[in-house]
Amino acid sequence: MTTEAFERCNQILQHIMEDTSVPRNIRRAAEESRDLLAADDDEPSIRASTVISILDEISNDPNIPIHARTLIWEVLSELESIRH
Repeated sequence: MTTEAFERCNQILQHIMEDTSVPRNIRRAAEESRDLLAADDDEPSIRASTVISILDEISNDPNIPIHARTLIWEVLSELESIRH
């Protein structure tokens, strides 16, 4: 289940990274988050918590397009279910 959720999140983050209408700092945070989810160094709940904190911070960026913010909220929702 966790692996499937991480895969769904990775696909969404990949979509954000490839969207040139999204500011570079947001795309960079999406890439960092995707890399963290892919690493098997820590437990899934720890990786999810780390990514949640990164994405929560960028979701409040005033320069983020609405469609990208919605995608980030979708990832956050998915990761919240793993964290708890």
